[in-house]
Formats: sequence, C-alpha cells, structure tokens
Amino acid sequence: MKTAGMLNPVFLLDEIDKMASDFRGDPSAALLEVLDPEQNNTFSDHFIEVPFDLSNVMFITTANAVHNIPRPLLDRMEMLFIPGYTELEKLQIATRYLLPKQKREHGLEPEQLQIDESALLKTVREYTRESGVRNLEQQVAALCRKAAKRIVSEGIERLEITADQVKDYLGIPKFRYGVAELEDQVGMVTGLAWTEVGGETLLIEVTVVPGSGKLILTGKLGDVMKESAQAAFSYTRSKAEELGIPTDFHEKNDVHIHIPEGAIPKDGPSAGITIATALISALTGRHVSKDIAMTGEITLRGRVLPIGGLKEKSLAAHRAGYKKILLPKDNERDLRDIPDSVKEDIEFVPVAHMDQVLKHALVERLQ
Repeated sequence: MKTAGMLNPVFLLDEIDKMASDFRGDPSAALLEVLDPEQNNTFSDHFIEVPFDLSNVMFITTANAVHNIPRPLLDRMEMLFIPGYTELEKLQIATRYLLPKQKREHGLEPEQLQIDESALLKTVREYTRESGVRNLEQQVAALCRKAAKRIVSEGIERLEITADQVKDYLGIPKFRYGVAELEDQVGMVTGLAWTEVGGETLLIEVTVVPGSGKLILTGKLGDVMKESAQAAFSYTRSKAEELGIPTDFHEKNDVHIHIPEGAIPKDGPSAGITIATALISALTGRHVSKDIAMTGEITLRGRVLPIGGLKEKSLAAHRAGYKKILLPKDNERDLRDIPDSVKEDIEFVPVAHMDQVLKHALVERLQ
C-alpha cells in the first residue's frame, strides 16, 4: 500500500488455488478477512498491528482450478470464467506477437525467416495441447532456433518453413486430432466434447450382437456419461416399434457402446443424442451421414437439452471438416460467439427432439 501511494489500488493475487498451509499458519484464513469488504475496513496484521482500511482496494485473484480454493474464501469472490484461446486466436497471437519476438531473440532479421500460416497452424494442432500459448511459444522458439542454425551453418540468406517441413524441425507430431469420416457409416456417429484445452471430436461406436440383453459400455466413461447411455438405451426401447426395431431386441441381443481412445477419461451428458443416434443406426441398419457432428443431452422422452462449450466444439468440428452440426434448440443464443469463418463453412441446425436429430442424421437404409 505504501508503494502504491494510494488507498484504492488494484491488487492481483496470482494462482490463488496453489496456496498451502503448514505449521506457520494458513494464508487462506487471513485472506478471508482481507477479501471481504464487510470486514476489511479495520484489517490488522501481525506485523504492523494497526487497523488499516482495505475496503477501497480492488482485489483480483486468478486460479486454474476452482475446487482447490477453500469454500469460505470462494464465497467472498465473484467468479468470472475465461475460456482458453481458440485455434484461430492462437494462430493470430503466434503470427503477430510470438514469431516476431522469437526472431528478435534469436538474432534473426524479419526477412531472413518466413514461417507459413499453414506451418504455424500445424504447430498449434499437432505439437501443442493447452488453453494458453506457453507451449506454442516454446515450439515457435524451437523453429527459430533450428532455422537460425541452418542460416548460419549453410549460409542461407532467406529461409521459408512450410507445413510439410515442420516435422523436419520439431520431430514427429505429439498430438492428433479427429478428421471427418470419408463415407457414411452404420452404428458410428461423431459427437463433440469440451475439454480444458478446447473442443474435441468424439467418435461413438455401437455394435449389436446375439446375446442375453446386456448393455456393455467401454472407453473409460464417467458416471454421467454412463447414465446418458442408459437414457439413450431406454429411449430407443420405448420407440422400438415406431422405429421399425423388434420390440424384444434387448432380450436377444447384447448392445456394446464404445468410445475410442479408451485410456482417456470421458464424462458429461452432452453425448446423449450421439449415443442414441448410433444405437438406432446399428439396430435399423441405416447409415449416418459422414458430414454431421452433434452434441446435446437426451431425456427419456427424447427431448434435447442444452449443453456448454458450443464455441469450442464448433471449432473442433470445423477443424475436422464436418459440414453440419446438430445442436440443442436452447443453445441458439450461443451462435453469436462463433467466428464468422466457421459459420460460413458449417450449417448449424437447432433441434428440440430426437425425431429431428434422426431426420437429419440417418440418410439411407442398408440393402
């Protein structure tokens, strides 16, 4: 406060979720009084031991995870959730800021090294997986460092790095991303998932085999996703006759629902309509359009409920090459957050019921 020279400065407390307590005390207990405007007008610490008015200070705290912050402390804060950078935003940050900065730090003139936009995009997609740009800056630095070595050792005046050459500089790609199917499939549907580092496509497979009526769920699914699969299964049973499915299918067959990349935990309700569509496709033998991805929670009566993270999910579908996204009707208001470049390439179809989902998703009957 003395350094600031005023009674109403802004205090930024970074990484507040990393606080730890030991035998010397618990800093979160002191912050309870510091951050509460009802109490901090007469704050007294153990160093000065004189009441001091902190009520005019604006305190801003940052955290990566909310669950590590003590509940009483969390109640004294207004939470603002800031999403991670999208792929398009990372590309602009790399082009306008990270690349020029790394060129300067590695002693390169602006015209000596040219990295294509496609090469930067490949770096974002296949060499980083994060909500920020810290790892991206490290990879851009690696490109500049290895390019500088070549320029000096080989006497090259101007070097250009294209997407095909990124592998030569950064090695084998560390990550992969989903790509749209090349043909219509039976019992296979693409869902959309939200993660802390952005959106992902989620392939859902269903196969029906002769058995005793077991529902098998694999792919390291969380409890909420398992319940979504149960709801989709019950909805399908209730609509069996209407859909042209034998009403006793669940007695004579085992239904296996699998979500690939089985080592990665998956959870959440937003795959409900995707699981239901894949199940109905497998039971009826009808193909699912290769151009469609979908997201939405399902109820036992077939209603489609809203989901979160539509922007990130849409960007993942756009990256993978899908042409149409089925989304809950209640999420129409979120379309304003989606970049125009994505809206130009993808048709967004709001749906309120499973009947509408099936109308768009199922394209033909297998002969």
